[in-house]
Amino acid sequence: MIAIKVHRSVWHPLTLVALMAVWLATFGNWPFWQALWRLPELQGATWPSTLALGALLLSVNFVFLGLSLLGPWRKLLGVVFLAASATTTYFMLAYRVVIDPTMIANALHTDAREVRDLLSIDMLWPALWGFVLPGVWWWRQDVRPLSWRRAAWQRLLFVAIAIVLTVIAGRLAFQDLASTMRNHKSLRYMINPYNTVYALAQLGVGRAADVSKPLVSVGEDARYTGAVGLAAADAPLLLVVVGETLRAANVGLAGYARDTSPELSPLKASGELVYFDKVSACGTNTQVSLPCMFSPLGREDDRDAQNLENLLDVLQRAGLAVTWLDNQSGCKGICERIPHLDTGGLSDPALCSQGECFDEILLAQLPGQLQKLEPSRRARGTVAVLHMMGSHGPAYFKRVPQARKHFLPECTNQALQNCELSTIVNAYDNTARYTDHVLASLIQWLKQQARPSALLFVSDHGESLGENGLFLHGMPYAIAPLEQTHVPMVMWVSPAWQSRAGLKTDCLAKKAGQPYSHDNLFHTVLGLAQVQTQARNKNLDITEGCRPGT
Repeated sequence: MIAIKVHRSVWHPLTLVALMAVWLATFGNWPFWQALWRLPELQGATWPSTLALGALLLSVNFVFLGLSLLGPWRKLLGVVFLAASATTTYFMLAYRVVIDPTMIANALHTDAREVRDLLSIDMLWPALWGFVLPGVWWWRQDVRPLSWRRAAWQRLLFVAIAIVLTVIAGRLAFQDLASTMRNHKSLRYMINPYNTVYALAQLGVGRAADVSKPLVSVGEDARYTGAVGLAAADAPLLLVVVGETLRAANVGLAGYARDTSPELSPLKASGELVYFDKVSACGTNTQVSLPCMFSPLGREDDRDAQNLENLLDVLQRAGLAVTWLDNQSGCKGICERIPHLDTGGLSDPALCSQGECFDEILLAQLPGQLQKLEPSRRARGTVAVLHMMGSHGPAYFKRVPQARKHFLPECTNQALQNCELSTIVNAYDNTARYTDHVLASLIQWLKQQARPSALLFVSDHGESLGENGLFLHGMPYAIAPLEQTHVPMVMWVSPAWQSRAGLKTDCLAKKAGQPYSHDNLFHTVLGLAQVQTQARNKNLDITEGCRPGT
C-alpha cells in the first residue's frame, strides 16, 4: 500500500489577516454594498468613488484585524468575526434591519421562544457560505513560526501601512461618503463586523456603569389619596396592559379598513372606551420602550444618567398592591421588586403548548395572582400590569388560537421574505384582532367585579410589514418609519370608578385627538391610581382636568 502524504499550506500570519480583511470587506458586507448600490443618488456615481470607498473599508479591516488577530487568539477571533458577519448578514438581508446597540440588546435578552421563531431553513445557506465553509478553512490553516521580534515589527509595519492607506482612501472617498452617511444613517449600522463590535462595546460600557450606580428612589413622598378602610373586594383595581408590537395603522379603532376591533369598537361607539390615536412610542423595541414607559423620565431625557426606581416602586411605596403578569420575554427589570408571575412555565392544555401561551392566559391567571397579594394593600387598591405576547413576530401565526384566525390565508413561515405580502398582513391582522378580543374579555371581567375598575392599554412599539422592504422593528429611532413608532392606546373606566374618583370619560374623549407618547404613562397611572407625589408631572397626566380639583 502506498501512503499519500497531504501537505497543508503554511501561511505567513499577515497573509491570513489580509485574506480575512478581503472576505469581510466583500462577501461579509454584502448587505451594506447592496443597500449602497440601491441609493438613487449613487446610481450615477463614478467607479473611482466606489473603489475608493471599498479601499477605505478594506484598509480599515487591515488595521482592525492586524491589531486583533494575534497569536493564539487568531483562530478563535477569526471564527467569531465570520459568525457575527454571517448572522447579521442574514437578518439584514431577510428583514432589512440594522445592527445597533438596541438591536444587540434585544438579541441578548431574547428568550428560547423568540429564538425558535427566528430560526428558519433559509438561514442554512448564509450559515454555510458565510460561516461554516470559510470558518473550517480558516481554522485549519497553519501559520509560519516567526520570532517574536520579527513578528512584532512586521505587524507594526503592516498596521502602519494600513493606517496610511486608510487616510488616503478616506480623503478620496470623503465627499461621497460624508454626504451619503449623513443622509442615510442606517448605513453606518450595516458595516460588518464593526456594527456588532460597536454595539457590544456600548452595551458593555453601559452595563458596567449601571452596576456602579446605586438605585435612586423616586417619589419618596408618594401617598394614596383615595378612600381607605375598604374591603379588598371593594377597593379599586387598575389593569395596565402593555401590548407587544401592535402598530396603530392596523387597528380598527384607528380607522383601519379591516375590522380588527370588532369587540372594542362598540364600546368606543357607546362612549365607554376612549381611543387615543396620536401616541408615539419611546423606542422601536421592547428592550428600550418598556423601561422608558415606566420611568419618570421621558424619551428625550438621559435615562442612563442614573439608576432610577420606576412607576411600580412609587405605587408600592404609596401602599397599593402591585403585581406583574408576563406572557412575553420578561419585564426588563421593571418588576424585580414587586410580586410577579411568568406564564412561560405554565401548562394550561387549552392555552399553552411548547412553553408558550396565548394571551388569554393572562386573564386566566389574574384572579389567582390578585388573591396572593397582601390584603392590607389590596384594601387600598391594586394595580396589575399585564405584559402581552401580542403581535410579536416574525411568527405572527403562532400568536392566535386556530379558532380565532379570521383573515386567511396567512403566512406560516418565520422567513417573512418567502411569503406573499398579503399573507403576512393577514397573519398580523389576526394578532390585532386577537388583542382586541383579549382586551374586551378583560373589560368584561372587570365589569363583573363589584369594585371600581379601569383598564389602560398601550403598545410598546409598532412593526414594519414590508413597507420599503422593511420587516419587524428595531430601527434606530431617528430613522425609524412611522409604522414602528405610532402605537395604539385605549382607556376604559367603570362607572363606579368614575363616580368615586370623579373622572369624566367624556372629558377624556375630547382630549383623545391630542398628541401623546409613552412619556405620559407614568404620570397618568399615578393620576388614575390617586397617588400624590412630586414625581408626578400633572402636565403629562392625561386625566388632568377631567377630575375634580385638577
